[in-house]
Amino acid sequence: MNQLRIIAGKWRGRKITFPDQEGLRPSPDRVRETLFNWLQSHIPGACCLDLFAGSGALSFEAASRAAAHITCVELNPVSAASIKKNIAILEANTISLLQQDALKFLTTSSPEKKYDLIFLDPPFSENLLEKSCELLENNAWLNDSALIYLESDQDLGEYALPSNWTLVKQKKAGQVYYGLCHKFK
Repeated sequence: MNQLRIIAGKWRGRKITFPDQEGLRPSPDRVRETLFNWLQSHIPGACCLDLFAGSGALSFEAASRAAAHITCVELNPVSAASIKKNIAILEANTISLLQQDALKFLTTSSPEKKYDLIFLDPPFSENLLEKSCELLENNAWLNDSALIYLESDQDLGEYALPSNWTLVKQKKAGQVYYGLCHKFK
């Protein structure tokens, strides 16, 4: 089993465990710390969506920092079981887990609520980032001024993002590009 430390909030220092899975690459501490520094004033009370959740690290970090609700979507049954176990251990009642394909979720589900913050870190090898962004925008998943976190193995400026999204921050750590988009009406 692998472990990740929750950086801040009510579970600061607590560790979540997750299994080895091919293609699973949780956001490193340094990246998560930068991301949540960018988001610190936006997290309390936010309604979040963690697509391609993997280890669930971003969901648990947001919940630890007082997000109102996090919907966690993960297809892999082993990863989903690990997230479910960590939800139970931490009594993280603001996180709900859906074990299903993220694109299918965005296509076939009706948004019960609009999200303030999206964590979008799809498997790099499957080229799902642009399609996910398109579905988030076109299927009315986002609040008018939503923030969207993106993670990729390519410069985020190279993607065709929705025209009403602005890439406001971008960094690179190792081979990973990560950034934050702001949606405008």
